[in-house]
Amino acid sequence: MIEPGKLFQLEGGQKRRKLALTFGALERDIQGIAEKGTEYNFTSMTRAEYVREVTKVLLKDPKLPQGAANELKRLLAAQPFDELRLCNCARNHLLALIGTFPAEWDLVIAPHAAPVEEDGTVRQRDFFPGVAVYAEDIRSPFNLGSIFRSAEAMGAEKVYISPFCTDPEQPRAIRSGMGCIETMGWERCSLGELPQDLPVFALETGGTDINEFEFPERGICIIGSEELGVSPEALARATYGRVTIPMKGLKASLNVGVAFGILMQKWVEALTRNQKN
Repeated sequence: MIEPGKLFQLEGGQKRRKLALTFGALERDIQGIAEKGTEYNFTSMTRAEYVREVTKVLLKDPKLPQGAANELKRLLAAQPFDELRLCNCARNHLLALIGTFPAEWDLVIAPHAAPVEEDGTVRQRDFFPGVAVYAEDIRSPFNLGSIFRSAEAMGAEKVYISPFCTDPEQPRAIRSGMGCIETMGWERCSLGELPQDLPVFALETGGTDINEFEFPERGICIIGSEELGVSPEALARATYGRVTIPMKGLKASLNVGVAFGILMQKWVEALTRNQKN
């Protein structure tokens, strides 16, 4: 890792690339999975102090969007200080500046129904009224497109996305969404702007087993970012509860799009069962 003063002296693109690598190395160190020789070893300051200093270097970047700067400043001032979340946020904003996205595989697009018939008739989409998802800080265009695709297929009415989600109109999101982004209703909003009349719950570890969870007939499910899951603020907003997918593997980890697909299937099963009773 490079001393903050030396990072500050670098220019433009070189500085951004070095910062992105530095934040990535810090994330791995914080999680205890740093590669040998890349562990944090500065004796002049604690790792938390170093994270703060390199974030201040990033905040000096004239091309950093104001919204991104505000988010970083909020995380810098937060108590307790969450250095992992700050590093992750800073790295993703840097990747956006550099024009790089998280690794994804190319997709072969299968045929899918057009939203408009040949005679110009608009096809009506069937859905469960009041069933929605809130995608919080999903950074990968592939994952966001996959979430839209699952939401549309399983009958969600709407997708809400957080202010720092990747753009649904990003080309890779559109490709993985397979036409669903164009047909699904969606809205970018903060947690505080979510409808107040709908139950809100979160898909996150440490909650009620998905096989025992009582899904609401109408509601919003919050799903969190790829690396960090649902934020503390979102968990506080999820007053209806927390639902968890039980797993047996050594890694016990699912891609966020896959996890959301499992949740939607269970939610639809509950809705269908209630309609029959």
